[in-house]
Amino acid sequence: MTTALHLDRARQAIETHARLVPDFPEPGVAFKDLTPVLAAADGLEAITAALADACAGADLIAGIDARGFLLGGAIAHRLGIGVVAVRKGGKLPPPVIGVDYALEYGSARLEIPASGIDFHGRRVAVVDDVLATGGTLAATLDLLEQVGAEVTDVAVVMELEGFPGREVVGAAGRGRVRVHNLCTG
Repeated sequence: MTTALHLDRARQAIETHARLVPDFPEPGVAFKDLTPVLAAADGLEAITAALADACAGADLIAGIDARGFLLGGAIAHRLGIGVVAVRKGGKLPPPVIGVDYALEYGSARLEIPASGIDFHGRRVAVVDDVLATGGTLAATLDLLEQVGAEVTDVAVVMELEGFPGREVVGAAGRGRVRVHNLCTG
């Protein structure tokens, strides 16, 4: 199947299975919940196929805590490559390599194992469910760069319109990282 057909099938699955939740996480916001898409076999398969197309050529998939784990594992399996989990701080046993980054109200930390995985020179595609402000993805790019990985692509299911995510990720990837989405919302 071609990339265009995979993308069409993924978009149809999102349209069919995603649910709209009004006033979440705050009044006036209409949240598009992707959980039902991932729970539907045809939805998961369609999204996995389309995201795998975007990640083709990578040596390793990095899935961001937590939906990125689900997608990353499925994509890596489809491509016949490995996957690494980019975890929230304090979830991995030491030693770890971490990066702190700013949130709207505070800060957070992402970590990966400091040993057992040779990242140096590997082409890595980063996977997550949604791109909005870009802070988590930019921190992930920084973290992977610290360990010598070459991030080639960021692939997300949905990119939210009206947010600076694409520009933030572009700056963090120094213009060398391609950003892919299956849909906007």
